[in-house]
This record gives sequence, structure tokens and C-alpha cells, in this order.
Amino acid sequence: MAPRVVLITGANRGLGLELAQRYLAEPDHILIAAIRDPSPARTASLTSAPMGQGTRLVVVNYEAAVEKSPFDAVKSLEADHGIEHLDIVVANAALASEFPAIKDVKRGSMLEHYTVNVVSIVELYRATRPLLEKAWGLSRPRSPVFATMGSGAGTLTRQPVVPNGVYGASKAAAHWYSQRINIEEEWLSSPVIDPGWVQTEMGDLAAETWGMGKAPTTVKESCDGMFTVLNDSESKAKFGGKMVLYTGEIQAW
Repeated sequence: MAPRVVLITGANRGLGLELAQRYLAEPDHILIAAIRDPSPARTASLTSAPMGQGTRLVVVNYEAAVEKSPFDAVKSLEADHGIEHLDIVVANAALASEFPAIKDVKRGSMLEHYTVNVVSIVELYRATRPLLEKAWGLSRPRSPVFATMGSGAGTLTRQPVVPNGVYGASKAAAHWYSQRINIEEEWLSSPVIDPGWVQTEMGDLAAETWGMGKAPTTVKESCDGMFTVLNDSESKAKFGGKMVLYTGEIQAW
């Protein structure tokens, strides 16, 4: 039986790392950590993680802001690591460097956030789609999964009262693309997964900016739930084209 192959961007820190370590602990998996700096110092938390029987780690260079990067990464996976399919892709890498009110938004910041949080997800999907489709040929009727890490900050009906003029807008666009992918590809599940407001570097920066101390949800709590959602065998029917909280609850857009 072919191993389950999972690719996670931004897999050496925060939520990406915690999810990656869970997959590494499973038997008969290939976990692909697509990260900006694949040096030993930056991957120690991955290479030292407990691994299940028959499981291996592959680290590949990936820079969300670079157009060719996901395509080069896939070429390397095929040519250098023998990767023939992808069962799950998690578009986790993101940028949230400031949280201005709309009156204070700068064009450069908008473009920077849109490039990383929206354009890079579309490029990652385009690059990985052929390998996801090959997984469909192996795993029918179970759909492969292209999951976008979403955010309540990018919803339209649940707008937070705190300022979030660049990150929130970019996430709203990312949500649109995820839902559109799910409509266009009958064989692929494309959910938006809302990890909650988590105690990561990004989450705590937001909390500090808004004078709220720390984010309320632990990384473990969030990733325990997301791991279950990502591995649901009925993902297309239950979660495809929807925003799913880490608890499995469907959220309003």
C-alpha cells in the first residue's frame, strides 16, 4: 500500500510544526516540510521528532513570496525524493506583521500580505494539483485534500471589532479561492480550516497589539482538532468548500 503523503508549508514553527510532528508520529507516512530555510538549525525540531514505523521526513525549500518556488519544490520532490502523489496539502505559511485600521493602511503592506496570504496559495495549488490528482487515482473514493489555513479575521459575517486592515482582507480573499477550488474540482476536498486564535508568535502578536495579553487557544488544542479534521475520510462531503473550526464545527463566512 502506498504511504500517505502530506505536505505542509511553514512546517518548522507554530501550527505547521505541531501538525508536522503529529504526522511524523504516524506509521507509513511521508511528511514533506516545505520551509523557507531548510538548514539543519531550522529543521532540528522536525528531525528530532519521534517517527512512526515506515515514516520518513522530506524537507524542501519553499518561499511563499517567490512565484517559482512551489513549482521548483514539486520538481525537487519528484526528481530527488521519489514523490509520486500527494494526499494532503496544507497551505499554512502566512504573514501577519501589522494590524492597522483602514485609515492607516499602506499600499505596500496590502500588497505584501496579499502576495503571501493569497497569491502564494493559488500558486501552491497550481503546483501541487497534478500530484493531488494522482492521489485521487490511488485512494478513491477518498478525496485528496488541499486545505487552506483560514482565520476568523477574514470572515464577513463575524468581523472582529479590533483593527485588522491588511491581514483580515487577505484572508477573506484566500477563503474565496479555497471555496472556488472546491467547486471546480469534484475529486478534491478544499476546506478552509480555522485554527482559532492560537498562542503562536502571530496570534500572540495580535493579542499584544490589541491589549489582550495572550491568545486564548493553545497550539496543542488547536492542532489536535485540526489533525482530526484533515484526516476525515469524508472530507469532501463534510468540509469541502466550507470554513471549519478546529473543533470540526462549520463556521459562517
